[in-house]
Amino acid sequence: MTLANRITIFLLRLLALGASVAATIIMVTSHDSAQVLGMTFEAKFANTPTFKYFVGVNILASGYSLIVLFFPTKKMLGRILLITDILMTLLLDSSISACLAIAQVGKKGNTHAGWLPICGQVPKFCDRVTGSLIAGFAAAILYFLLLLFSFHNVLNLYTLKA
Repeated sequence: MTLANRITIFLLRLLALGASVAATIIMVTSHDSAQVLGMTFEAKFANTPTFKYFVGVNILASGYSLIVLFFPTKKMLGRILLITDILMTLLLDSSISACLAIAQVGKKGNTHAGWLPICGQVPKFCDRVTGSLIAGFAAAILYFLLLLFSFHNVLNLYTLKA
């Protein structure tokens, strides 16, 4: 692997680490409360299992990125990194998809099910969740780019042997 490829992969991993850490911090610190008919309601990420899953996956992706930054790039290790990069990309994609569905219901509601939108009552919470989803989406895109680079590097190893 050339030096330019190593630098590119290192920078992509560093950016993915930053995006997943930012998504985690923003989501964990998102909370707001509203008063409706004299009762106080609190909205926080821990109230929704989907948001907990999103935070857990982003913590896992952050830890993985931090550890992999210091791994040497060897032939056998490249294949293992390819498999784990696939897993991280799939996990991030599934968590962002689930959170986008819940965020859509929170923002627009669902008239068929009788669910009312909540973003009018807790705008600070919704804004922070939106920011977290943007950072999570950036992390998912960066991991997809990392996956493409990993595929490219593994395929180059096989063509060099032939």
